[in-house]
Amino acid sequence: MRIAVCIKQVPDTETKIKLKPDQSGIEPTGVKWVINPYDEHAIEEGIKIRDSNAGSSVLVFCLGPKGRCSEALRTALAMGADEAVVIDAPEFLDTSLTGRALAAALKKEGAFDLVLTGRHAIDDNAASVGQILAGELGIPHATVISKLTLNGGVATVEREIEGGTKEIFEISLPALLAANKGLNTPRYASLPGIMKAKKKTIKEVSLNDLGVDPAKGAFRYAEFRLPPEKPAVKILAGDVKTQSHELARLLREEAKVL
Repeated sequence: MRIAVCIKQVPDTETKIKLKPDQSGIEPTGVKWVINPYDEHAIEEGIKIRDSNAGSSVLVFCLGPKGRCSEALRTALAMGADEAVVIDAPEFLDTSLTGRALAAALKKEGAFDLVLTGRHAIDDNAASVGQILAGELGIPHATVISKLTLNGGVATVEREIEGGTKEIFEISLPALLAANKGLNTPRYASLPGIMKAKKKTIKEVSLNDLGVDPAKGAFRYAEFRLPPEKPAVKILAGDVKTQSHELARLLREEAKVL
């Protein structure tokens, strides 16, 4: 099998985010970037499938500034991926153009039996690139996958739906599947894997190589704003009766919910 895994590099959740002076986006200086957590599950699943199917390979794709995204691809290679492709692109590219660019890059590398992504990226929570990519490739897709079994050219998937219930169905390959947490436990990059990854070549392509013009059909976010700071916590003193009366007063007079 030929397996493609599409990943995104996102700010670490513990990074202190600052906005650019013109509020046009996040100030990248000082930000720690990591592989999107859901994409780690996609990488792990691709490696597991490859290891259980002799002669298979895993090719990882990442779109964004090549100098930064190459770090994410090195991590994927250290985890066990076979090859990597970085698509050099601006810091922010809308989901439509991202899907089109990834599709063009995959087509450029040939046909794939399975395409894996994360269910969504934790920075924008758009959860739409996978579907757009599947549409551009003309293959079926399923998202929020928590269990996957392959049998020949058919994948049996289990996905979580609303209300805490699950949905099980079969999908023919080639297909795109978006991984959810619980699908597997991503492995850590081993020291031998890190050393091997340093020697591997990451293929570089540009949007121009793929025939994608970022100026056509793209939209850009404006006026980024950080969420307002939460008010300080109030600790009520006194016995239970005193605290109860004070809580009721605060809910009525300050919170105005009573």
